[in-house]
Formats: sequence, C-alpha cells, structure tokens
Amino acid sequence: MNPQFWRGRPVFVTGHTGFKGSWLSLWLQSEGAVVHGYSTAPPTDPNLFTVGRVAEGLATHTVADVRDAAALKAAMCAAAPDVVFHLAAQSLVRHSYADPVETYAVNVLGTVNLLEAARACASLKALVNVTTDKCYENKEWVWGYREHEALGGHDPYSSSKACSELVTAAYRASFFEAGGAAIATARAGNVIGGGDWAEDRLIPDFFRALDQRRTVDVRRPDATRPWQHVLEPLSGYLALSEQLVTQGQPFASAWNFGPADEGVRSVRWILDHLSARLPGAGWRHVGGPQVHEANVLKLDSSRAGRELRWAPRWSLAQALEKTVEWHLAWHRGDDMRAVCLAQIGAHPSAAAA
Repeated sequence: MNPQFWRGRPVFVTGHTGFKGSWLSLWLQSEGAVVHGYSTAPPTDPNLFTVGRVAEGLATHTVADVRDAAALKAAMCAAAPDVVFHLAAQSLVRHSYADPVETYAVNVLGTVNLLEAARACASLKALVNVTTDKCYENKEWVWGYREHEALGGHDPYSSSKACSELVTAAYRASFFEAGGAAIATARAGNVIGGGDWAEDRLIPDFFRALDQRRTVDVRRPDATRPWQHVLEPLSGYLALSEQLVTQGQPFASAWNFGPADEGVRSVRWILDHLSARLPGAGWRHVGGPQVHEANVLKLDSSRAGRELRWAPRWSLAQALEKTVEWHLAWHRGDDMRAVCLAQIGAHPSAAAA
C-alpha cells in the first residue's frame, strides 16, 4: 500500500455498517481517507459498526437501501468520491432460500443502481464491486477456481452474485471501457475476524454457543472452505483500487483474493482448533435434511500475487487467534475501536505502508 495514496482521498463505501464494511471503513479511516458510508442499519445487535464506533471517523453516514436508486445516486454524487467500494448485499446462503426475491433485488438490482450512479459521478476514478467465491459454477473440484472459470450458482445467493458479476462486466464493456472509471470485481473466500454476529455463519455461531455455555450444532463438519482473516481480502481490495486509479483499464476485471493452501480446511478442523483454545467450548454434528451448500470450494489467487503483488500475510492459525483475541477483548469491555485499529496496524500490509 502506498502510504500517501489514501490520505485525504474521498471514498464511498456501500454496506459500511456490515462486518466487512465496518473493518474496511476503519482501515480507510486509519489511512486518512475521507470515508462516506451508505448502508441500511447494522444487521445485528450487537454489531461491529456500533461497538467499533465506526461512525466517529465518517465524513457522512447515510442510512438507506441500494434498492433506492435515487437515494443512492444522490448520496454518491454528493460525496464526489475518487473510489467506490460496493459491499452492500444480502450475504447469507441460507437466508437466500427463505427470501430469494430480496436476495436478487439487493444483489442484482442493487448492483445496477450502483453502476447507474457511478455513470453520473464525474469524480469517480475506480470502483470495486465485492462479490464472492461462490459466484463460480461449483464442480466440487479440489483445485482453485481461476477468474476466467464459468460463473453459476446452485442457490439464490450464489446465483445472485454471479449475476452481479455479469452485470458489472456488461456495464464495464458498455459504458466504461472507452474512458472514465476503471471497474473491477473482487471474489474472496470465507472471512473470519472479530465483530461478526451474523446468523448461520460458523465462527459467530461458535462464539454465541460459547457465550451461552452450550454446544454449537454443526450441519456439515466435513465441508471444506477457504478461510482467511477479514483483513486479508480487504488488503487486496485496497491494493486493487490503487492500481485502478493509477493504471486504469488494464486492472479493470475480476480478481480472486483467497488464502494459501494451508487455509483451506474443513469445518471440523476449525472447530477442533477453536475448542482446544477455549475451555468449555464444544460442538456436535446435527444430521437431517439440509438445503444445498457446496462441499468443496477453493480459489486460485495467483493472478493477484503476480500482478498486484498481493498475498495473504496471516496463517489460518494466526487468523483464528486474532479472532479469539478480539472476542475476549470485547468480553472484557475494552475499547473495541482501539482494538480494531491495533489489529489493522499489526497487519503486515498496513505496517509496510
């Protein structure tokens, strides 16, 4: 990261009240960026946005929905950003089965609204649409998917994110390639870290059970995922956006930001590692019919390593330890904004800046 790049630079972040959006907003604030947030209210109680006092460092904080095209356009144009990060989404696989209409409306039409707003924003130089590793047509391969692999999605969430990728590619080809902002998409694996209280996610479910002195129920202990600390892909988004601003269209495409091979582990491995670290923790396998979820998923991030010089800096064991440290600090009543900023400062990509 260029230590001077973000200082004073106006940035517009959708979904800034969510888990990943809150961490990104805090990181941008620590680099001196002028951060404008646009999002619905925090999705859980408690939530990282509140306990991390993210609002204290925002230039503007707009509570609105990406499905509201007029409000989104007005907020973005008023912010006059150089860079936009689009993280607002319905991000839960199982919820997408319960409400597929909402999932497609937020994740697909929300992307259309964002890109329409971007077309009207004369100041804009770069836009990163954050999607997911689940946007690929999953063939249960044991090797990682590369950026040119076929898109797809069995469930509404995965499908909606594949659609978001296609919408972005179409807008880029139709409206931005001839000039103007450089538009990219970013696909990351399962992120972990302090401050995630979402439903139906492994780490939040584990800590909820631990706090309530009960055993966590697990649907698929042998499912394999690419686990990484939330700061890893965020460092990739920041590195990518710098290149989009300075180099432009050669970097305007899709990018993977996944962990090293050692970070691709089963749910069972994660739970056993955490249970060994925290006395009183435990888990059990709960059978019965379940909605479809991928069993094996892995990303090939060699392009980001080659062209962005990006690589994950923390091992999975370190990522889990940082998550545990954060959770214990929250229980102690520590200043969680300070804890977050300290963890950001300790990340090697930030230290290198």
